[in-house]
Order: sequence, then C-alpha cells, then structure tokens
Amino acid sequence: MKTDVAIIGAGPAGLMLGHVLRAAGVACIVIERQTGDYILSRIRAGVLERGTVDLMARLGLDARLRAEGFPHGGFNLADGERLIRIDVAALTGHSVTVYGQTELTRDLMDAAEPRGLEVIYEASDVALHEIAGDAPFVTYTKAGTAARIDARIIVGCDGYHGPSRRAIPDNVGRTFERVYPFGWLGILADVPPCNHELIYANHDRGFALASMRSATRSRYYVDVPLTEKIEDWPDERVWDELAIRLGPEAAANMTRGPALEKSIAPLRSFVFEPMRHGSLMLCGDAAHIVPPTGAKGLNLAASDVHYAAEALIAFFQKGDADAIAGYSAKALARVWKSERFSWSLTKLMHRFPDDGAFERRMQVAELDYIASSEAAQRSIAENYVGLAI
Repeated sequence: MKTDVAIIGAGPAGLMLGHVLRAAGVACIVIERQTGDYILSRIRAGVLERGTVDLMARLGLDARLRAEGFPHGGFNLADGERLIRIDVAALTGHSVTVYGQTELTRDLMDAAEPRGLEVIYEASDVALHEIAGDAPFVTYTKAGTAARIDARIIVGCDGYHGPSRRAIPDNVGRTFERVYPFGWLGILADVPPCNHELIYANHDRGFALASMRSATRSRYYVDVPLTEKIEDWPDERVWDELAIRLGPEAAANMTRGPALEKSIAPLRSFVFEPMRHGSLMLCGDAAHIVPPTGAKGLNLAASDVHYAAEALIAFFQKGDADAIAGYSAKALARVWKSERFSWSLTKLMHRFPDDGAFERRMQVAELDYIASSEAAQRSIAENYVGLAI
C-alpha cells in the first residue's frame, strides 16, 4: 500500500489527525495494534479545553458532544475546610466541557468509515523504517500476513509505549522526566456528582478529586503511595477517605455506590524532544505525558494534531517543507507551558513524602493567596481553559 501519511495509533490523536487530513484531501491510513473495542474500553479523562471542542466542531463531529457534554464555567480548589471557586468563564470569557475521552473517541471512530478514513486494527509487530529519509515505510502483521505501507510522512500517535518514539536514534532525542512518588486511586460509580463542577482538594491526609462523566456517573480520586495495592482499598474505605479529604461541604453532598471500575494510576511528567525527526512526527503521549492534575493530556494531544495537520496540509498542498521542519518547535512551546501548569498544580495540591512543615505552610499560603487574588485566579483560569493555539 502507498499513502501520503501513515498514522500509527487509533486513539483520539490518531483519529483526529486522520479526519483533519482526509477533510483536506491528504491521503492517510491509520494503523492500530489493538481492537476498536479495546480502545473504547479504556477509562480516560473527560475535561475538554475550548481548542479541543473547536477542533471537533471544525470536523463536524461535535453533535453528541454539544448535546451530552457539560459546559463548565469554573472549578474549585479545596483546602479541607472551604471551596475556592475559580470562575473560568468570568475571568477568560471561555469555558471547558466535561465529555468523556471514550465518547469523543467513539465519535471519531464511528465517523471513520463513512468519511473514507481507513483504519487498520489488530496490526501487530508494527515497525518504522527509513524515517531519516524521504521514503519511510511501516511494516506490520495482520492475521498472520506481513504487510507494508509506503508513505511520505509517518506520524506517531501510538502513546508512551509505542514504537514511534523508539524509532528515533538515541543521539537525536532527549528525554525530560519527573516520576512522582504517588499514584491516583480512581473509583467510577453510577452516582450523581457531589458538585456541579470539579473539586481539587488539598488535605493534611493527601489529595482528592471529585469529577464526573455525566449527571448520574461520577469519577473520584485520592492519591496513594505507589506501594499501595488496589485490594487494600475496598469501596467503603475509598468513600470514607474522599469524605475526609474533600471537606465537609462536598462530603455532605456525596452519594456513595459500588465501584464500576477501580484502579491505581502512577503519575509522571515526561517530554521528549524533538517531536519530529526526518519524515517522522510525534503527537500526544508518544512525545509527552502530564500528570492528570489539570486535565491536559488529551487536550495537549489535540493541540499537537492542530499543529501537525497545519504543517502536513501546507506540505502536501503547497510544497512547504518549512512547515514540517517547524512543527516540533511550535508544538513544544505549548507543551512546556502545559507541563508547567500541570506540574505546579500537582505540587500545590499533593503532599510529597519529603515535604515538611515549611512546605505545608507554603501550600496553605498559596491557596490563601489564590482565594484572595483575582490576578492569581485569572492566571489559573487562563491555563485551565487552554492557552491559545
């Protein structure tokens, strides 16, 4: 097979990019090692920046998002006793939308065949070749048969563990990483949310987050040491801990219920530079990971797609090689700003093992300053709703 762009990975980044390129008349094929059902089974974030919503609208795939998503004009920081509301809409003129990543992926997936976007699922042994030159190609195995796709550009949207980033020589790439000494224990339950907006809580006992997927389905988290095991956290223990950490106001409105899903996810900050080498470009988790504090992961992938699509369309329609060459620098400028916000919010809302009384006082003082300063709230709101693309 031959195409203009071979996209590796059929998560939201790969599918978004495929749809944008197809709409612009750029030929592309998406290759995915998993089944579609497996991709849709993954529980992921659900807060969309305005830029991500705008991209879905540009594709004409926002009907269900508009009908079922929840526009949020703000969110809350809690210090164990009070809720500090950040009025994002008033401070920025924009809002975010709560809409599950699984649902957004389903919208992209369902539209692929009707719009002529070819997606090859269950492609094993995916490997990238000749990426430094002008004639790269991808090999894989499908149903026991070896196959090859020749392309002019390959885009790796295959996540942290995929083969795309590993195809870049060690002497070309550089990694920046911070692994955090805790994970988020999450519980998903069919219960109404305790608040109509998200709550990020900093308590003496640790961090907690109250979020939602719908008016009847809630997602809660507490941070736990990486040594903890999920079997040591029965549902009641999770609910009890949430009630303490979220504070009395949120706890009074919290409805308990059996867990539909429960897991512990480790946290890390990670950036790989450059995001382009030769005829290979990286998007999303293949190039960067953010801690979930601030909900930037999916949204960063969407901004990568915007920059990558812009460069690829200019290249194939106008022969603009400079657009491809400039992709990495343009994308990384926004990546690092989002990494900074996620890192700073993580530092503010979590207790680190090495923190002492001084660090705790600094957190309390920072939260008190945020509560009393419109300037501080405006800075947080601007980053939360999403920096301009």
